[in-house]
Amino acid sequence: MSLRFAWLSWLLCSMGVAAGPLSFQHDIQPILTAKCVACHACYDSPCQLNLGSSAGLLRGATKLPVYDGTRSEPQATTRLFIDAMDESEWRRKGFYSVLDPEPATGQQVALLERMLERGHDQQWQPNSRLPDGLDTSITRRNICPVPGELETFAHDNPQLGMPFAVTGLTTGEYATLQQWLDQGAVVDEHPIQPSPHEQQQIADWETFFNALDPRQELVSRWLYEHLFLAHLYFEEGEAGHFFEWVRSSTPSGQPVVPVATRRPNDDPGPTFYYRLRPVQGVIVRKTHITYPLSEHGLKRIRELFLADNWSADRIPDYSPYHRTSPLATFAAIPALARYQFLLENAEYFVRTFIRGPVCRGQIATDVIRDNFWVLFQAPQQDLYLTDPAYRIRTTPFLTLPGEFGTLGEIPNIWQRFRAQRNTYLNLRRMAYAKAPAPDWSHLWLGNENALLTIFRQYDSASVQKGLIGEIPQTLWLLDFPLLERIYYLLVVNFDVFGNVAHQALTRLHFDMLRNGAEQNFLRLLPADQRQPLLDDWYQGDGKLRLWLDYPTVDSKTPSGLELSGQNAKQDFANALLARSAAVNASPDPINRCQAAVCHRPGLPSDLARAEQLLSTLTGKPASRLQLIEQLPEATVLRVESPGGKREIYSLLRNRAHTNVAFMLGESYRLQPALDTLTLYPGLLSSYPNFIFNIPAGDMPQFVAKLQAVHGNTDFERVVSRWGIRRTHPEFWRYFNDLNTYQQETRPQEAGALDMNRYQNL
Repeated sequence: MSLRFAWLSWLLCSMGVAAGPLSFQHDIQPILTAKCVACHACYDSPCQLNLGSSAGLLRGATKLPVYDGTRSEPQATTRLFIDAMDESEWRRKGFYSVLDPEPATGQQVALLERMLERGHDQQWQPNSRLPDGLDTSITRRNICPVPGELETFAHDNPQLGMPFAVTGLTTGEYATLQQWLDQGAVVDEHPIQPSPHEQQQIADWETFFNALDPRQELVSRWLYEHLFLAHLYFEEGEAGHFFEWVRSSTPSGQPVVPVATRRPNDDPGPTFYYRLRPVQGVIVRKTHITYPLSEHGLKRIRELFLADNWSADRIPDYSPYHRTSPLATFAAIPALARYQFLLENAEYFVRTFIRGPVCRGQIATDVIRDNFWVLFQAPQQDLYLTDPAYRIRTTPFLTLPGEFGTLGEIPNIWQRFRAQRNTYLNLRRMAYAKAPAPDWSHLWLGNENALLTIFRQYDSASVQKGLIGEIPQTLWLLDFPLLERIYYLLVVNFDVFGNVAHQALTRLHFDMLRNGAEQNFLRLLPADQRQPLLDDWYQGDGKLRLWLDYPTVDSKTPSGLELSGQNAKQDFANALLARSAAVNASPDPINRCQAAVCHRPGLPSDLARAEQLLSTLTGKPASRLQLIEQLPEATVLRVESPGGKREIYSLLRNRAHTNVAFMLGESYRLQPALDTLTLYPGLLSSYPNFIFNIPAGDMPQFVAKLQAVHGNTDFERVVSRWGIRRTHPEFWRYFNDLNTYQQETRPQEAGALDMNRYQNL
């Protein structure tokens, strides 16, 4: 027996852990989930090493990053559970093992073992700042040594190990992993299996989706393209069981064999079947966009899509035209049915293009403001639904770009689509000028999906039901053509592995769609206030963009709303809050105090006082509250009550911009003196930037210290006393408690958080 193995055996026995064969599923994956998945999940995993499942671990690592804003050609897709099914296939795709030593290359121990050793040997001063020269940003260069490069890597990068730049594994966790590696790193796989109840529902849904009636074939194709990204769960299903729609070469009753097309609307071949399969591996919040399946839901789909007497003479092919013209491709399906389905599930659909399918991308997200509200046009007031002649006339102008083209072709493609889009907006403006003036009946308030709030944090964003925060600078009003095109542009047709031209054209087109949503909203306000508001949203060089690229706003057609005063937007928002109380899922007394009460009703006295105090940080620009200049964009406040209870709050920094009309140079359009804060209970981001842990009794002093911050030194004192730095001895207890909090409060939405954006304050 080697000395090392003897030491490991003694250590594990001393901790009451048996020294026999270890199980990956029961002994190893929980450690990886607790300490590694926070960095190694989704497309932005360093070296594409995904540690959320046995499949990801066995796939290994690669030097090729997914996020590359310079590639001129599309990159081969490397999606777990889709693009390869076993280790040998991944090796052929350029991935190398992190579990197998390769003596022939000089690598005597597994790469994972060496990286864990380096991380365990790295000791940090408790709760200290990391060295300034250690880059922990999301844009850091990840070095991915292949077999034979490990010694050079270790020499050149003495501070790089796993976990990276954070308090590492406990002695017991480290010993367990080392023993498992010494035992040969055997990976036992126990894939999730549906329960009998879930299996029956799977059979019902697959039967529906795979029916051969032409109408149902078309509906199934539309539904698949709208639900392929969802983590589906069955009402009364097993806790933690989620499923996904795939197109398989095998029918129901046989093992699923995915048809690995690049996009969900690429041609799957002549014979395929829609199948439901379990989502394997650790559920990660940033990609966890849920949708419920139930008998009632299936009945509702039948009512919406198949009750009317419409026909599908032929099923459209998968040509480029049909991929980029979804409104025309599915024209046979009643437009009202399609829009109603989107409305009734609006949070899911807006989440798909705001939060997914990618895990980061500042160029993609800087097309939106840091916080705004989203509303939806009522179907009975949407001319695209109610006026067939208008629908036929406008549909040819509603195509999408982005699938093809080179960098040099972007100007010509952009000009063509800009002309199409502006022609459409002019047609729309003329048609709506003849329609009844918009009033409150033009807003859809059918359920809690009707009102949404979006927050952006630099290169990520989130969606919440309800109207959160103070009244924002901008609001969107989405109708059916806008909502459907945004979804197809940013979800169905978007390729994270695509070239720079594809990604640039997608971003440029989304800019036009955003402007359309803004102009839709402005129609609700008095005609004489629309242009001044639009000018406020497009300050500075944004005015040039308004003049060059966008049609003029309608400043003549009156609104049907009676809004008094010089600030019609404020009047509208206040009236909306009053009218929509029944469907507003997020009443917000903290950011919108009434009668000096700035906390939620029914709270214990210590939390009520905490919220009242914290509310004093909201509603002020950074010019009046200098603390804002020091805060990252997504801070978590963990307020501890006596007895061990705690409440979690998100403190979000909303950065002000002169405009968001350009793809590059965002830093030149920031207005830091106008930045504000939003405070709200719960987790509003999948990417915490920092955690403060505050005993409730400390809250008066904590808030007073924050209000007194006038620079780095003052803020450093606050961080040193209440902050949980990456080097805090109990960092992982606090970080993983956020996952526990999710399980306690919103279990269906819970998922492991990402710490790639956790800052070195």
